[in-house]
Amino acid sequence: MRILVTGRNGQVGYELERSLQGLGEVIAIDSEEMDLADFDAIRAFMREVKPTLVVNPAAYTAVDLAEREPELAMRINGEAPGVIAEEARKLGAAVIHYSTDYVFDGNKAGAYSEDDVAMPLNVYGRTKLAGEQAVQASGAPHMILRTSWVYGSRGRNFLRTVKRLAEDRDELRIVNDQYGAPTWCRTIADTTAHIVAMLGAGQHGAGIDHDLWQSKSGLYHLTAQGQTSWHGFAQTIVAHWSTERKPAVIPIATKDYPTPARRPANSVLSCQKLMETFCQLPRWDSALGLCLE
Repeated sequence: MRILVTGRNGQVGYELERSLQGLGEVIAIDSEEMDLADFDAIRAFMREVKPTLVVNPAAYTAVDLAEREPELAMRINGEAPGVIAEEARKLGAAVIHYSTDYVFDGNKAGAYSEDDVAMPLNVYGRTKLAGEQAVQASGAPHMILRTSWVYGSRGRNFLRTVKRLAEDRDELRIVNDQYGAPTWCRTIADTTAHIVAMLGAGQHGAGIDHDLWQSKSGLYHLTAQGQTSWHGFAQTIVAHWSTERKPAVIPIATKDYPTPARRPANSVLSCQKLMETFCQLPRWDSALGLCLE
């Protein structure tokens, strides 16, 4: 397979470029090579490269800034995935696209399943939901993988922010009434690679097995297992802190830390469908321990 990976400099894209090695020819690109805001550029690049599989983690991810830039966020998150998927369909290729827990309003008492109605609270969530719908409408064999609370050892994320603040503060005030599953970007990439390996290439080694990909096409939740609050996440990070000096982690309410974009109180996603179809997923605290090591 020829596997096109977008957003190679992002958290998930960086790991995907490595996890997908050995499953095909991996062509990893960033926005300088294919600008998701430029639909003509997307079409031209895909027609030149002719991928067998497109793995698209690239996105507009500035949740609060999106409230001030809704048009740009919609173009990149909502419309560009549809352009990618339409070109993939014309090429006979499949698409793996990533979405978010923020498509839900967070009012459900338990974990969200793929069948629950999406009701985003913010611009970012609305644009990501539009991207899901555009991929689904394209007719291309596809998988939409919703994840949550993504972190890693590089890039901008909660883990690195807590580690940076912990270096010079005596206390950290962290929200304790929002719940989800912190998910290591490497878990996302390795699980994606496992799925691709299971579905494999075509019968003669060229292209994809369309019947198999179509039979597995759809929406899946992909997060680490278990759940915690942002406060619990921060406590676990600080507990692993290698120095003797450890800041106190103080729980606060969402109302005490106002942000331009509203966040769902419950971001817990049920991953039963993915685990029954493909593979198991690790607990969030186990994966975090590996990442910190």
